Amino acid sequence: MSFNINLTFTTFSKTYKMTEFVTIATFNFVHEITVLKSVLDREGIPYLFHNENLIAIDPLATLAYGGIRLKVHPNDIEKVQSILNDLNNHLKIV
Repeated sequence: MSFNINLTFTTFSKTYKMTEFVTIATFNFVHEITVLKSVLDREGIPYLFHNENLIAIDPLATLAYGGIRLKVHPNDIEKVQSILNDLNNHLKIV
């Protein structure tokens, strides 16, 4: 049996296919992504934290699920990597 699910992500001006998004960072716990989410929102960068809700419900299962994966569109990788580097220099989150 095969399923073909076409997930999309819509911002105010664009629609993205979630299959285009790539993982650029992995976090172990929900509290590690709080500041990053606000920065990405402020910058208007579309993102997805895969497994965020699963880990929030059961933090000890982070290893089983592979952590919380930050996924972004390939066009935004350099900008998001710069944000991660800046946050890491000040907050040591990644």
